[in-house]
Amino acid sequence: MNVTLQVDSTPSVSALFLRPWNDGDVEPLVEAYRDPMLRRWTGLSVESIEDAVEWLELQRSGWATGERLSFAVHEDHSGTGEGRLAGNVVMKRTSSSQESAEVGYWTAVHARGRDVAPRALEALTSWAFDTFAVEGLERLDLLHQVDNLASCRVAEKARYGFHQVLPARPPFPRDGHLHIRRADTPA
Repeated sequence: MNVTLQVDSTPSVSALFLRPWNDGDVEPLVEAYRDPMLRRWTGLSVESIEDAVEWLELQRSGWATGERLSFAVHEDHSGTGEGRLAGNVVMKRTSSSQESAEVGYWTAVHARGRDVAPRALEALTSWAFDTFAVEGLERLDLLHQVDNLASCRVAEKARYGFHQVLPARPPFPRDGHLHIRRADTPA
């Protein structure tokens, strides 16, 4: 699936460009994962070119099966559709139910605090509901650990309402929050 999503700029924020991950993202991915905070919340280890290549293969495989639709998020200051890697957004469709899916995201350290995550998540959310409504997608779930306050703010900004506290279970070592966004959530 060849998908690109554009998120327009405003006077205070740069445009964002979302597209499936590609080989050109290997080195920026390794650079992003040097951030200890990113590693803390994602629980993944991308420390080398080899790790990044393996991670990118997982993303490609996810697109091939339709189970993990992951987008590289780039800040687009020049209007070319390519800029500095700012993060990742993903929709995971692993259950047999087509009614719901799970979303996730991370941002590179240089992109935090500038509304990159909520704007990219909003773009992914709109795309997911538009694209998969015909298959019955009605709800997107967002999970994060209770002590990840930044993720809680991102969820709220992207109109994912808090639903409940979930007990710790892999991959979360601590209790978590479940936020939900429904296809009919008002703007």
